[in-house]
Amino acid sequence: MGGLSFSDRARRSMWRIVPKRAVSDVIGWGAARDIPRRLRRTMLSQFASMYGIDVDEAEKPLEDYTGFDDFFTRRLKADARPIAGAPDAIVSPADGVVVECGLAVEGKLIQAKGTSFSLADLLGDPESAARLQGGAYLITYLSPKDYHRVHAPVAGRVIGWRHLPGSLFSVSAKSVACEPGLFVRNERLVTLIEMEQGGLCGVVMVAAVGVGHVTVSYDPDVATHHHSFLHAGVQHRRYDQPRPIRRGEDLGIFHLGSTTIAVFEPGRVELAPVAGGAAMKMGIAIGRALPAGTTAVPRG
Repeated sequence: MGGLSFSDRARRSMWRIVPKRAVSDVIGWGAARDIPRRLRRTMLSQFASMYGIDVDEAEKPLEDYTGFDDFFTRRLKADARPIAGAPDAIVSPADGVVVECGLAVEGKLIQAKGTSFSLADLLGDPESAARLQGGAYLITYLSPKDYHRVHAPVAGRVIGWRHLPGSLFSVSAKSVACEPGLFVRNERLVTLIEMEQGGLCGVVMVAAVGVGHVTVSYDPDVATHHHSFLHAGVQHRRYDQPRPIRRGEDLGIFHLGSTTIAVFEPGRVELAPVAGGAAMKMGIAIGRALPAGTTAVPRG
């Protein structure tokens, strides 16, 4: 961290003092406003052009989206993201850019060169962290141009979730490099899936500035911007009746961009090596499920 440039140190200092929750509330309020129908195509086209969004993939014509949040959380056309068909395939949960991919050795995941964070801190759940220690993980950053729905990387049953309040630092590459422990300091929502082939998978949706709002598709009561979440401290739920989910099925939505982290129980999944900075698309194969009792090793 001592090698940071002056501009990086200034950026870090600025983000530490900015009222990130207030900024996010303003952004969220504006994004949720309806746009008059006659202006939608023009305004959303300009927005898409600014960020390089491929509007041809959108499920609906631009004029059918009521506002920026409606467009930002858009579904895609049915054939836009085919799900890898191999029976043992593990698929990417999101579009974006790979931050890191590896094994959680001694319960540590790499945030950026020279910095790491612990599974226990990330999940806020020592029991789940113990099961996932040593397992494969993939961290993906979703920029404003990306599709912002997160999907299940495996088939199985959602057994519960945990919401951990926190800060809302930017999760851009610059911020990740400058701010130690960013992913465990920011607000996050953890979904736990018992995989169809056996083993645990944790999918963590990390909030960021402008993204103090995460919803999930398997439970309408989960909405992290609601006051019952914002002021209640850590919340969690384990389902008496786990909720089935298919590989590639909708899991959750970022209402603006952020980061997703998928972690898998060791011996259950082998991920292909992916370099940081590589582009990622939801639904492509990123690895394979292993027979019970197999030890996963990095490939490459």
